[in-house]
Amino acid sequence: MSCRAFYLSLLALSITACGSVNNKQADGGFDYQHKLEANDLVIPANLSKPKQANDFFVTNKINHQGPVGEDMDIRAPSLVMPVAASSRVVEESGIAIIWFDKVLEDKDLLAFIEKVVIEKLAEDKITYDYIEEDTEVTLSKVTEGATSLKETSIKREGIKTAIIESDWYHNEVDVGWIFTDIQFSKSVRFRFQLLAKSHGRSVSLRVSLVDFLQTDEKGGSKTMDPIDKQRAEKAMLNELIAAVDYNYRLQQRADRLTRANQKLVTIGKNIEAEQAYIVEMGLEDLWGNMPLFFEKHGFTITDLNEDKKIYYVEFVKPESSVWDSIWGDDVPVIDVSDAQYQFVLGAIDELNQKTSVTIYNSDGEPLTLEALERIFPVVEKGLSFRDVF
Repeated sequence: MSCRAFYLSLLALSITACGSVNNKQADGGFDYQHKLEANDLVIPANLSKPKQANDFFVTNKINHQGPVGEDMDIRAPSLVMPVAASSRVVEESGIAIIWFDKVLEDKDLLAFIEKVVIEKLAEDKITYDYIEEDTEVTLSKVTEGATSLKETSIKREGIKTAIIESDWYHNEVDVGWIFTDIQFSKSVRFRFQLLAKSHGRSVSLRVSLVDFLQTDEKGGSKTMDPIDKQRAEKAMLNELIAAVDYNYRLQQRADRLTRANQKLVTIGKNIEAEQAYIVEMGLEDLWGNMPLFFEKHGFTITDLNEDKKIYYVEFVKPESSVWDSIWGDDVPVIDVSDAQYQFVLGAIDELNQKTSVTIYNSDGEPLTLEALERIFPVVEKGLSFRDVF
């Protein structure tokens, strides 16, 4: 036998030994369970009975049929981990359940969580059924790799539900080098129950293990240890919670990219048909944010008229040094003459979602279209407030 083969043999034996460690069982001996209970102290009749403390008294009214010694499962209880945004746990007798509150205002929360469950099953290459809540009759069989969801939500008393039941998850352990045999196999099926409150802003997700089959050298079993069952349910639920959190982050990133690429400032005309910038922001919000724009781009506010929404400013072209460019502190300069200007804001739609910004020179004349186009790259970024919000 070569050294390589011998080394691999030892490695295989060590891995097998590590895998055979029973993490359910306490370390050490279990002789204590066979110890006889000590008899009560007998006090002679002519002596006073000493005072006894009951701090550690154990009543005899206990479950004498419970597991002890080697049969005692010492593993810590599994916990549901609410790592997704706006998720919360409500302990219900060890049930694997979690509540999600709405995070994405433009998404239906029930459909969003349902889609995460479907994608998880597709990733695991597991088929699934939609189950009718009362009769548990299969409504639709969705094959592996399906890309569309069938509308199967059930409406009862303003509550929407969806129940999905997975096919079998299989886990097998093989033995042998050349000719392998299945030494151990375990198969489980899960049910995922989603329930949305009538207002649609809260959805619960519960995971239940509905079928179990285990085969080993000793035979087969369809009964699962209650602790193992709870751990399996909560492990699956935690995977789904992590998937929900991941999908939240993906959607929020997509929304940020959409806003970053959105044209928030364009060139148009105000209600008096004068050339102006059109900003996708309400009049009051833009009015309150304009000082940030002025401060950053070399304008000094000399006066203002809040009723007419006019800022009177003086422009002095900012001086930049080589150090500003080195440290990244240089700000793009607006290409206009040093002079006094008026920035007049006005609402241009009934919903007050757009505001016109008309710039008048010292003679009271609006800047020409050519001037607005020349300084647009700098003004567009400034009035979008991309670097502020």
